[in-house]
Amino acid sequence: MQQYPGGDQYADAPKRRRRRSSAPLALLFALLTAAVGAAGVIRAADDRTANVERIEGLEDILVAVEGPAVNYLLIGSDSREGSDPNAPDFGGIGDTSAVQGRRSDTIMVLRQEKDGNGAALMSIPRDLLVTIAGSGKQDRINSAYNDGADVLAATVTQELGIPINHVVDIDFFSFEELVDAVGGATICFEYVTRDLNSGLAQEPGCNRLDGVQALAYARSRNYEEFRDGNWRKDPTADLGRIQRQQAFISTIVDATMTELQSDPFLASELIDAVSSSVRIDAGLDPIAAAGTLRKAFATGLATYQLDVRGENFNGKSILRLNDSSKPILDYFRGIGPLPVVTVAE
Repeated sequence: MQQYPGGDQYADAPKRRRRRSSAPLALLFALLTAAVGAAGVIRAADDRTANVERIEGLEDILVAVEGPAVNYLLIGSDSREGSDPNAPDFGGIGDTSAVQGRRSDTIMVLRQEKDGNGAALMSIPRDLLVTIAGSGKQDRINSAYNDGADVLAATVTQELGIPINHVVDIDFFSFEELVDAVGGATICFEYVTRDLNSGLAQEPGCNRLDGVQALAYARSRNYEEFRDGNWRKDPTADLGRIQRQQAFISTIVDATMTELQSDPFLASELIDAVSSSVRIDAGLDPIAAAGTLRKAFATGLATYQLDVRGENFNGKSILRLNDSSKPILDYFRGIGPLPVVTVAE
C-alpha cells in the first residue's frame, strides 16, 4: 500500500488502493479508437493522420516490438507555445515566460496485447525520484522531459525496466479541443471545489465541464473542498490527481461513445482534433494502432498506480517506489502476469 512519510506534500495522505475502471484509456487513444471504425471516415483518417507531427531522436531509444504486447509511453505536456492571453484560462496556464519549452505534466504507460485481447494503463507519478538517463542526475521523473521525449522514454526504460515501443505526446491546448469536440464531460462534485493554481472552480452537483474547465480539473494538484466551514486541501497531491484523471478519462470515453452513436459524423471532427494536436514517433501508425486498441477498449482496461512513499530529497518533496510495486512493473516489463486489481473500499 502507498506510504507517505517524510515528503511534506504527501505526509498526511490517506492510503489508496488500485481501482478498476470500465474504460480508463488515455484520452488521446480513447477518442481516436472511438472515431476509427465509424462509417465512412477511415479513408479520411488516413489522409489526416499522414500530417501528424513526428518526434525526432527516438530511433535509438524505442524497442522493436518482438513480444506479444506493445508499450506506449503517453505524455501529457504543459507546453505554453501558442497560448492566448485573451483565453479564459490564461491565468492558470500562462505563456512561455512562465514555462519554457515543454514539460511532462502527465506520464502513463499503456500496455496493449497485439491481438487486441487485453490492455492495461499505469500512471507514473511526476514526482517519482529517478536518475535521468544520460546525465546521471537524480531528479523528479517529469524533469527528464525537459531534454526531450527521447530522454523521458530512455529514463522510463532505464529506471523502471519497461521497454517503450511507441511514444505519443499531447499538450494542454489539444486537450481542450478534444474535450470540446465531444461536447464536454459531466463530473460530480460533493462540495464547493477549487484549485487556485489551475483555475478550477466548481459548485456542488454534477456539472458539465467544457475543455477549459476539464483541463483545470485534470491538472489540479492543489485540489480543495469547502467542508464544515473550511477549505480542506487534498493531501495526496499528484497521486490524487492521477485518480481524478483516470476517472475523468472514463467519463469522457463514455460520453464519446454515446455521442458517436447519435452522430457518426462526429468521428471526422475528432480525427481532425487528434491529427492536428499530437506528436508521435516516426514508426507509429495511429490508424493501425486504433484497430486493436478499439477491440481492447470494448472489454475495459485495468488501471494501476505504483505503490510509493513520500520523502524529502535536496529540499524537494519526492516519491520513491515501494517493493510492492514489483508485480505491476513486472507486467509492464513483460515478465509477469497481469496483477489482480483491488476495488477501492
